[in-house]
Amino acid sequence: MGGYILAIDQGTTSSRAIIFDGQQQIAGAGQKEFKQHFPKSGWVEHDPEEIWQTVLSTVEEAIAKAGITAADLSAIGITNQRETVVVWDRQTGYPIHNAIVWQDRRTASYCERLKKQGLEKIFTRKTGLLLDPYFSGTKLNWLLTNVDRAQARAAKGELCFGTIDTFLIWRLTGGKSFVTDATNASRTLLYNISENVWDDELLKILKVPRAMLPEVKDCAADFGVTDPAIFGAAIPILGVAGDQQAATIGQACFKPGMLKSTYGTGCFALLNTGKDMVRSKNRLLTTIAYKLDGETTYALEGSIFVAGAAVQWLRDGLKVIKAAPDTGTLAASADPTQEVYLVPAFTGLGAPHWDPDARGAIFGMTRNTGPAEFARAALEAVCYQTRDLLEAMHKDWRNDGKETVLRVDGGMVASDWTMQRLSDLLDAPVDRPVILETTALGVAWLAGSRAGVWPKQEEFAKSWARDYRFEPAMDDKTRKAKLKGWRNAVKHTLS
Repeated sequence: MGGYILAIDQGTTSSRAIIFDGQQQIAGAGQKEFKQHFPKSGWVEHDPEEIWQTVLSTVEEAIAKAGITAADLSAIGITNQRETVVVWDRQTGYPIHNAIVWQDRRTASYCERLKKQGLEKIFTRKTGLLLDPYFSGTKLNWLLTNVDRAQARAAKGELCFGTIDTFLIWRLTGGKSFVTDATNASRTLLYNISENVWDDELLKILKVPRAMLPEVKDCAADFGVTDPAIFGAAIPILGVAGDQQAATIGQACFKPGMLKSTYGTGCFALLNTGKDMVRSKNRLLTTIAYKLDGETTYALEGSIFVAGAAVQWLRDGLKVIKAAPDTGTLAASADPTQEVYLVPAFTGLGAPHWDPDARGAIFGMTRNTGPAEFARAALEAVCYQTRDLLEAMHKDWRNDGKETVLRVDGGMVASDWTMQRLSDLLDAPVDRPVILETTALGVAWLAGSRAGVWPKQEEFAKSWARDYRFEPAMDDKTRKAKLKGWRNAVKHTLS
């Protein structure tokens, strides 16, 4: 078969398909952006049908570029934007509403009501999560409450709920497979991560009928086979993981204490804690890193809602740059005497603050502040937020005095300026891998190893290769002054 693996990487702003060969090198790829819908302030939606079409077209493009046919593919791995919710008709397969995106904040008041009822401790104990609009459960409750007859139809088993992975698998298999994996399930507020089951008490609180939930499998498992009419061959789907867990796998962070951070639309840092479910005292999330061969590995996670999205805002909102790669060059030319801080709370603040009502703000502007200073502030905001996450992680997880090394991936890490500033502000080394498509690589490995055409975990980990290590070069006095300014800016932004 040649060991070709197709990775479908369905992200927040675009869908990508990447074909890896038997040597784990990229043989072909396709990418297509899709429309973001903002029906009200703080609301974010996607059209699931448009997502489906972008997945089909990018897969066809990747196959063509690789110079192979669908019959040459040994398996498919799927990774996806997590927490985004789709509900569809079990008979027709057609969604009853737009997908509600992880960034969406429409359920903030509902989360507050649940907190006032003293329910957050129950959710945190069982799911490792906080009561925040970020997660799937309250979004699903909103759909069941606000779409005509949805609650009654769901109770009768007429509707299906899924995160994007489940929706895509349903479509790819012609409605034969209604499944998800443990990592995606762990982000729903409905899944007990210690017992690895949908939790009846949580379902009752959020008024979610069990009949609409998919079967939960390990990350490497038999998820179904594609309908031959779609790509021209029946291809087994053998690997699934939410995007941040997939990146953790792709970065070969298999040992407790290993740490990765992904810089896409948002920024997500995951620390492998092994078999230990570490309960955070610093507002981090306890989550499933991956589940393989029936064994669950846990992680501490810090979630930042806006990273690359701040660069998109510079490009599409302010129109101060024409393309994302311009940001680093512009930031390097910024006036060093101006300390401008952007707190990008466009959709609230994530970890460790978890303030859904905070909104974006800029501090330190003068008449001389221009595009270069805005660009630097946007990139530095990502670095400052990462620093906040790592400080919280170090309080929760004692690393025995070992030096923290951060493995990074995602679109933003191509910027040398940003990665150097990240290392400077963290006061820690930052390792950028040779293969930046670690999210796709992670699910490709899940599928490829399951298919028996890619190496097992230990050999795969040995193949991880570093492109460059960024070492801190900023003096301590400057770092402390900049961090003090950041903390002051955040304090004035919190609701």
